[in-house]
Amino acid sequence: MSKVYSIKTIQKIPISLDAAWDFFSSPDNLQKITPNDLGFKIISKHHGNKMYAGQIIEYKVSPILSIPIYWMTEITHVEDKKYFIDEQRFGPYSLWHHQHHFKEIAGGVEMTDIVHYKLPLWFLGDVANAILVKNQLKKIFDHRFKKVEELFGTM
Repeated sequence: MSKVYSIKTIQKIPISLDAAWDFFSSPDNLQKITPNDLGFKIISKHHGNKMYAGQIIEYKVSPILSIPIYWMTEITHVEDKKYFIDEQRFGPYSLWHHQHHFKEIAGGVEMTDIVHYKLPLWFLGDVANAILVKNQLKKIFDHRFKKVEELFGTM
């Protein structure tokens, strides 16, 4: 059986909690902080402009050899200006649980992302994680970190 893996990133952003929440709780802004080579595109027609519990968002993403993959997430929990959680309903993972936390700090906001994920195919999922997935997810979160710095500055 394959393992459950996790990633945690923390970023301090020199903007108000309101500005951080407005930006990160808008599904349309996700594409702005996602690497272009992933071919990320929101395809859902009725996802709304702000996060809410029960919201379904559909994507196409091309992580390997430009082959498009369908991905559907549900926003399962939202506490205004504190956190929201998205969980994969259909897509490449056996488990995808992504927490987005926001905390006001002196001079800005501390944003914490925590992802728990599991790959299909038992031990082959573990091999795929070691060879490809872990590094690709690190690259995606490193890219997001840099894009957020470009958009809002550094602390």
